[in-house]
Amino acid sequence: MTPQSSAHQTQSTETNAVELRQLNIRFDTDGGEVSAVNGISLTVQPGEITAIVGESGSGKTVTARSLLGLLPDNARTDGAVVVDGHEVTALSKAQLRALRGRNAAMVFQEPSTALNPVYPVGWQIAEGLRAHRRISRKEARAEAVEILRQVGIPEPEKRVGHYPHQFSGGQKQRVVIAMALVLRPSVIIADEPTTALDVTVQAEILDLLRRCRDKLGAAIVLITHNMGVVADLADTVAVMYRGDLVEQAPVEKIFAEPEHDYTRRLLGAVLRLGEGKERRRSTTQIAEAGAEGHGDDQATEPGPAVEAEDLRITYPGGLGRPDFTAVQGVSLTVPAGRVLGLVGESGSGKSTIGRAVAGLTPVAGGALRVLGRSVVGAKERQLKKLRRDLGFVFQDPASSFNPLLTIGQCLAEPLVVSGEAGSANAARPRVAELLDAVQLPAAFADRFPHELSGGQRQRASLARALALRPKLVIADEPTSALDVSVQAAVLELFQSLQREFGFAAIFITHDLAVVDLVSDQVAVLRSGQLVEHGPVDDVLSAPQDPYTQRLLASVPVPDPAEQRSRREALSSPGN
Repeated sequence: MTPQSSAHQTQSTETNAVELRQLNIRFDTDGGEVSAVNGISLTVQPGEITAIVGESGSGKTVTARSLLGLLPDNARTDGAVVVDGHEVTALSKAQLRALRGRNAAMVFQEPSTALNPVYPVGWQIAEGLRAHRRISRKEARAEAVEILRQVGIPEPEKRVGHYPHQFSGGQKQRVVIAMALVLRPSVIIADEPTTALDVTVQAEILDLLRRCRDKLGAAIVLITHNMGVVADLADTVAVMYRGDLVEQAPVEKIFAEPEHDYTRRLLGAVLRLGEGKERRRSTTQIAEAGAEGHGDDQATEPGPAVEAEDLRITYPGGLGRPDFTAVQGVSLTVPAGRVLGLVGESGSGKSTIGRAVAGLTPVAGGALRVLGRSVVGAKERQLKKLRRDLGFVFQDPASSFNPLLTIGQCLAEPLVVSGEAGSANAARPRVAELLDAVQLPAAFADRFPHELSGGQRQRASLARALALRPKLVIADEPTSALDVSVQAAVLELFQSLQREFGFAAIFITHDLAVVDLVSDQVAVLRSGQLVEHGPVDDVLSAPQDPYTQRLLASVPVPDPAEQRSRREALSSPGN
């Protein structure tokens, strides 16, 4: 037990906040019984933060949902699930409703789906209060305002009446945490609470969860695949693999002396800032050797893939409101065959620039040339020709694929639309080549998107982007929701394909370690303006702008001791 966690156990040394004893979870499916959790035992003490980590399919989220009795009807459990002294598996539906919120509460991964879009956030917070206590509407609203203030929502008296779409991603996550905290539960289950958040917002959410533990004495069960978050927040770590609990230990021991082979592989897949420098050095040496071999006979250097000068992009306000300027005065260049990393917080304009490059968002001012063609004021017919040379990799392949089409049909679609193939059947040989390029079996062409894992779907998304042999690929947050080992495999594949096909790329992400690994140059955006731009080694090792420095300081390091010292330094007076 770590000193940090033992300091919080004075409240209760007799009763565990969470206790799992030989828990088995199985699902009845059309294909037979599927075992998701295999006889695991786990305890979490009051005031302790336990992180459950593992790949998709390891059983970590199923285990977390069992704590609140949120498993589907086809689930069968045996063993004990004790939460705040209550045996969950023995409770009726009414008793479970009483448990949820008061004794234990859940912070869901995606706040946009956890919040009801048709009700103000204050009403949704008050709904939980009224369900468990006799309280007037006025009193419930007052408590909603107070809990919003505690989680750091500015102007809570005003924002309590706002709807979810009026909040940023980080603010919506704070609202979801407020809903979980309003009844002061003994146990908080946080399922991937920072997955899609920028590093600065992520740091704020982690600090908020830490304060929940310190001020309320709540135990926190953290489900995450981000080992930097684990190092920053957790006291103990439980590692799951294919339904088994393979290792459980204090966080310092897990990182310093992992015992299980899977834990070592998991930690080995974690990206660290600075690792990309060696890759770029070796790539440069290979390129220089090739250039020397060609001498004066080498071909003329191709022009830049993207040139933006004083770029301005606006969105119309409507209903009497002024236009919103999303990008203002941005100038940057993407050389042919190179990768530019676009980073910045939500709302910085990075995805807007990516969409403008693809001709999906009109440009209001400045100049933007893509593959030698101007897209400012271009007709749809001209943009259609340009898009043949562009590939787009979306953040969530599950929603970007048509669920009614097989993977083979999805990959064949751009070939058919462009006229390269007369039908999906005629495109089968090319589809097989694409699947082989992204290291997927040819048989996957007959599967539907929901039959693939997250990493497999992202590989298929890469294959679709490469279908027309593009000269430029735009990748918008393609690895943000992937487990560390799957993310490492997808990034390695991206690098391999980029070297093989030689396409230029704009890689949009909020993960600076990913930028360090895959990019040659990096552009840092803030509030629609370019604050820093240059070679990735220069920008990440010696940032000049205070905003870039703050971004780098907010990245959690996968080392508990180093992360603790960084956090203390940042919170010290003068910082």
